[in-house]
Amino acid sequence: MVTVNDDGCTHFRFFRPNAANVFVAGDFNEWRTDQLKMASCGNGYWELTVRLPRGDHKFRYVADGLWHTDFAAFGVEPERFGPVSVVRVRPRAAPLRVAPAARPTAAAA
Repeated sequence: MVTVNDDGCTHFRFFRPNAANVFVAGDFNEWRTDQLKMASCGNGYWELTVRLPRGDHKFRYVADGLWHTDFAAFGVEPERFGPVSVVRVRPRAAPLRVAPAARPTAAAA
């Protein structure tokens, strides 16, 4: 599972109880399998939070050298070596500002 917070942080969470090492690899780190190591939560889940640039990014989990697709991500796309997951990072929405109502002038009255 992957979520994106309002502040732009991307949180990856993956269940692999018997894994010794789990990494996130994607187009945002040139698909490196040794760079973004996930931390074990001790209950079978692995987690990692990173700040990604806005846009759509493809990724997969790598647990003990085996690649895994996150089907609960923002989407899945077919690729040459199998399906890849997609995470969508959008810019933080600006707060809605409502202009004050115009007051009638003496000429309009």
